[in-house]
Amino acid sequence: MSVSEKPELLIVTGMSGAGRSTVANSLEDQGWYVVDNLPPQMLPPISELLHYSTSPIGKLAVVIDVRGGDFFDELSNNISKLRDADIDLRMIFLEASDASLVKRFEQVRRPHPLQGDGGLLEGISKERQKLLDIREAADVVIDSSDLNVHQLGTRILEEFGDEADEIHLMIQSFGFKYGTPGDADMIFDARFLPNPHWNEELKSLTGNNPKVQAAVMDSPLAKGFVESLMKLLENVFAGYRTENKRFVSIAIGCTGGKHRSVTLANHLADRLAGEELRVRVNHRDLGRE
Repeated sequence: MSVSEKPELLIVTGMSGAGRSTVANSLEDQGWYVVDNLPPQMLPPISELLHYSTSPIGKLAVVIDVRGGDFFDELSNNISKLRDADIDLRMIFLEASDASLVKRFEQVRRPHPLQGDGGLLEGISKERQKLLDIREAADVVIDSSDLNVHQLGTRILEEFGDEADEIHLMIQSFGFKYGTPGDADMIFDARFLPNPHWNEELKSLTGNNPKVQAAVMDSPLAKGFVESLMKLLENVFAGYRTENKRFVSIAIGCTGGKHRSVTLANHLADRLAGEELRVRVNHRDLGRE
């Protein structure tokens, strides 16, 4: 570690069953030193170790969760202190829907750490409430509801791998009828645009089809929306670079997630792709009935 480099500390936390073990394994594969189930009270000594160790650890990740019991309640205070220290501190929060968490706990046949004598959903609800402030303070929030272990590992590689100094931009289309994405930094509503769904020639097609794209983008409203969004994002990306935020997730929604949002997501990806941004597009709700 050079004198000018700050020690790197990554805190991994979030909902039980949302993929902390998968993230820890992926980080280890990328050269991070990972400590699992660390009591939050140990964070200050860990920070001192990063600064004063004669054998630099390099990149250190610690996994902290509600298994720490009362210790977990001190996490927010310790994170605030570390952010004031000379450390490159980031926190990743793993989220998932209730349905996904229930399915995962049922598959492994283990109780939720907070359910006690109650049911599984009661434990999940208690944990979600307990983690509200921590989630708000996170630098990166990842919703693993629709991700398998390989996809989650890829997401971690993009965020914390060797090429993580670039800004990685995820543009996601979705349908409001299926719910909003839980891990989006910014959500934009395209339902004000004319809907190709009501055109019999376009109804069965998607925003990946040139005919639908032309119908959507020929609207002055769509053109004005895109130009305004480009100006907004220019300022946002400048701020993110200053704050060392390396992953940005934008979600664009329409009613069903088939036409308008898909078209706009594709169009924005084409406009924004370049050397300073690594852009990926995900059409969440294509294929749904």
